[in-house]
Amino acid sequence: MPSLTHEALVLLFRNRPELAPELLRDALGVELPAYAEARVEAADLSDVIPAEYHADLVVLLVDGKPVLAIVVEVQLQKDERKPFTWPVYIAGLRARFECPTCVLVVTPSEPVADWARTPIGLGPGSLVVPFVIGPKAVPIVRDIEAAKRDPELAVLSAMAHGKGDMAPEVALAALAAAAGLDEERALLYSDVIMASLSEASRTALEKLMATGNYEYQSDFAKTHRAQGNAEGEARGVLKFLEARGITVSADQKARILACTDIEVLDRWIRKAVSVTTADALFVD
Repeated sequence: MPSLTHEALVLLFRNRPELAPELLRDALGVELPAYAEARVEAADLSDVIPAEYHADLVVLLVDGKPVLAIVVEVQLQKDERKPFTWPVYIAGLRARFECPTCVLVVTPSEPVADWARTPIGLGPGSLVVPFVIGPKAVPIVRDIEAAKRDPELAVLSAMAHGKGDMAPEVALAALAAAAGLDEERALLYSDVIMASLSEASRTALEKLMATGNYEYQSDFAKTHRAQGNAEGEARGVLKFLEARGITVSADQKARILACTDIEVLDRWIRKAVSVTTADALFVD
């Protein structure tokens, strides 16, 4: 059964297909053809290859016609079969779309990234070299406004850097970005972000949010105050609590949603990261 990490990484690219060419271009320096649209295509390659082959995700760049097909493969560990299947994906998609094709391997492990970068020899004079995004290649997204513009990249950043020195700031930005999404994505992303943190990073994040004077958090709060977005802040409190598995009664949910005091909501959303019960949220 696929793990939460595997499924979450695939969903980041499925929810935002532009993330694949963005990483190729900005993180790996790959020169891409001009395109007007990035879209997800069927990843089942059995229509062009006799055996059953299924990639994690296929992103197609289109400019009137297909100009580049990107096979996105999430790799959590080394798999000695992959050097044999990745070239098959390339050949199958190239035949289907009649355009250049490449493999983009995404992994949360630097040793796996090093392994995946090994050129694959197909025969005399023929090589396939996968493009690989490991933790070191993922941009560090610390600014909340930047995170809100690209939530999937912010979550990927938290997954890659959730145990490093910048983990609290990166997680805070990603959580703020997730809070503005639809409920299903917000809950999944928040859960993945928190699961990516080390114990030390989680503690540091809790302290950071408890202080209430962190600059990015203040900017975030000021933005919501300016917009008068009390309902958005209230739902953000609930999303944090639910993502952490904390039970919220109907009365507690009603109290949170009924609150229109931005100062109070700002305090609750910071406390939602560290409280162990919903009742503790309301204790000054």
